[in-house]
Amino acid sequence: MTRHDLSVKSLRSSLASRRAARTKRQSLERQLASYTTESDRLELDAILSRHSAEETGELRSIINRQAMDRLIRSA
Repeated sequence: MTRHDLSVKSLRSSLASRRAARTKRQSLERQLASYTTESDRLELDAILSRHSAEETGELRSIINRQAMDRLIRSA
């Protein structure tokens, strides 16, 4: 393989990884959006509180963004 072929292969692999990560995050966002009631969100918060901030950082980021989106839509 030439150097150019390796670069193209590396780029394709990188793009495929990014697509997979985006798809996974979108799925996670949909799942978290299903927690719509206050009791659902309290239950989710209780579950997340059993884990470290490092483990739950991405989840909390999504949850907080979704909460802000709900506040903005209801205003």
